[in-house]
Amino acid sequence: MVEIKYCTRCGWLARSAWMAQELLGTFGEALDGVLLVPSSGGVFEVRAGETLVWSLKRMGRFPEIKELKRAVRDVVCPEMDLGHTDSV
Repeated sequence: MVEIKYCTRCGWLARSAWMAQELLGTFGEALDGVLLVPSSGGVFEVRAGETLVWSLKRMGRFPEIKELKRAVRDVVCPEMDLGHTDSV
């Protein structure tokens, strides 16, 4: 399961939903699902299982979708080849 926690006051629902769609399209059944969790205080965090894979507060920016897919892949199914997403 991937969890995307986002700030509703900041208007980050659309960005979070798009990222959820991208992750589901890439990983399909390898994920048990993607949960969107409304929050406040400028939070944007992505967890794969218990592992925090992205934090806006820690990183100082939102992830590029390729970065997010690689980070989730590394936790959920590290053997998966992401094709062009793996190239630098």
